[in-house]
Amino acid sequence: MAHQAHTYHMVDPSPWPLTGAVAALLMTSGLIMWFHYNSLMILLLGFTVLILTMIQWWRDIIREATFQGHHTLTVQRGLRYGMVLFITSEVFFFLGFFWAFYRASLAPTIELGEYWPPTGILPLNPFEVPLLNTAVLLASGVTVTWAHHSLMINNRKETIHALTLTILLGLYFTVLQAMEYYESPFTISDGIYGSTFFVATGFHGLHVIIGSTFLIICLSRQIMYHFTSKHHFGFEAAAWYWHFVDVVWLFLYVSIYWWGS
Repeated sequence: MAHQAHTYHMVDPSPWPLTGAVAALLMTSGLIMWFHYNSLMILLLGFTVLILTMIQWWRDIIREATFQGHHTLTVQRGLRYGMVLFITSEVFFFLGFFWAFYRASLAPTIELGEYWPPTGILPLNPFEVPLLNTAVLLASGVTVTWAHHSLMINNRKETIHALTLTILLGLYFTVLQAMEYYESPFTISDGIYGSTFFVATGFHGLHVIIGSTFLIICLSRQIMYHFTSKHHFGFEAAAWYWHFVDVVWLFLYVSIYWWGS
């Protein structure tokens, strides 16, 4: 940084975008091979390359931010804009699923029996596991906010405790959703109801897993003294993402589980 006359970060050449693209190609090709030929070899190879790429790419970013001082205030502002735009794109991603659900449910066609839920579908009770999952995610939103405020006042012990609790709640949500899927009386192949239900809630569940992984990385970094009260954008981004996941679940619960049933 002493040899440059600006506060921007000129990123060094990296192989990880290329290996990430190769991993994506292998995983999509591997899925086709799995579906058509029941062969998992290419899919597992792609998944392995993806995991290795993620670990090494994150390692480089952590090194640049924490030890090399490349993430100046100007760079952090750019990262914040990037995270806001990413979450905005995620909002529109889920908007498509809600659009499909409301398009089908507000004007059910004759093929559905002109009735919603469609004839023959037994929907899940919204006041059982879905309500418990809502309470779990709302509680995790409180604990991640607690962790953020503890970090800002340099309370290291409370930050670790609150982050650990948030991660446990996220994993508990995933376990509950897996049990709900296992016991569901309908499947993804049960018409528009099954497809919209499992695609919307399934992608949300995937986002919970990604968010939990994000928070686990932040917890390990907090334990290793990577964060300070003024320099912790990695955690801030994870907290924003987790709050987004919370809000999407509230819309899912009200729309698909409660109103849609």
